[in-house]
Amino acid sequence: MDKLPVTFLWPDLLWLLLAVPLLVLAYWLLLRRKKKIAVRYAALTMVRDAQGPAQRIRRHVPPALFLVALTLMIVAIARPQALVLLPSQHETIILAMDVSGSMRAADVEPNRLVAAQNAARAFVNDQPAHTRVGIVSFAGTAAVVQPPTRTREDILAAIDRFQLQRGTAVGSGILVSLKTIFPDAEFDLRSWNPRGEKTKSGPLDRAGRDDKAPARAVPPGSFKSAAIILLTDGQTTTGPDPIESARMAAERGIRVYTVGIGTEKGEMIGAEGWSMRVRLDEASLKQIANVTQGEYFYAGNATDLRKVYESLSSKLVFERRQSEVTALFAAAAALFAVLAAALSMLWFGRIM
Repeated sequence: MDKLPVTFLWPDLLWLLLAVPLLVLAYWLLLRRKKKIAVRYAALTMVRDAQGPAQRIRRHVPPALFLVALTLMIVAIARPQALVLLPSQHETIILAMDVSGSMRAADVEPNRLVAAQNAARAFVNDQPAHTRVGIVSFAGTAAVVQPPTRTREDILAAIDRFQLQRGTAVGSGILVSLKTIFPDAEFDLRSWNPRGEKTKSGPLDRAGRDDKAPARAVPPGSFKSAAIILLTDGQTTTGPDPIESARMAAERGIRVYTVGIGTEKGEMIGAEGWSMRVRLDEASLKQIANVTQGEYFYAGNATDLRKVYESLSSKLVFERRQSEVTALFAAAAALFAVLAAALSMLWFGRIM
């Protein structure tokens, strides 16, 4: 069931709204009483008949406006809340970008890496001045190529320095991004085979979790000060399990927004006598986004990728949050009350 657009912190006070129809009834009875009095006295009847239809309608406007003001004030007393678009609280955004060899594929013109770099530059330039942006690159391993900073020139220079490498460790990209956000946390970045086999350093369980996980996990997506944007075009071939890495992010409340770049059928690439078809693992990226309460975006070409980053920029700069809007209802109530009094003074020389 969809959530109601407006909720109330003190809903029991809405019972006061029952007074509104009672006031309407009282007003109607008062008008009937005045009508009976006018029938008794001929002079009053003549005055009423002398008034035009517009004048007779006009006398009901101030009371109606006052009734609206009273209704809004009662709603304000119940402390309404609504989903409103507010400036985001994100102070740090980590761009985790795939620089594996498959990013040389040209199914996204001019190739996947260049298209990703161009879109990332535009995204960085669209961020508010107070937002710090960090850059993490990952292939067979992951590394911080630019710690979070507000200096846009340093961020753009880091994006320009990307060098293609072998392997794809999506899980490492997530964990290094987490480490950048939480420098005091310890994560296990040892090699892990996605097929569940043992590594040289000994067997790793599928969790691959850090020894200093939070004693009390927070709700996924609840950490509003930072977010991770993960861009990749391929399947994990090495490193920690990306889904378990995503769960570690979720335990810390970090949202991971995933961006899949490439075409559905993929492309054959090769070098030094070998060739392989590089495909996009959308299922994994969707699961990462779902686990962390983020969102998955697919970019099949450079134009789509730019639109994805524009959408991400709007989501991270502004976000819908449940916020108390009592002041808005109170202000509207005051406005209607003042308007009712002003019209009554202007038309009839009295305050209702």
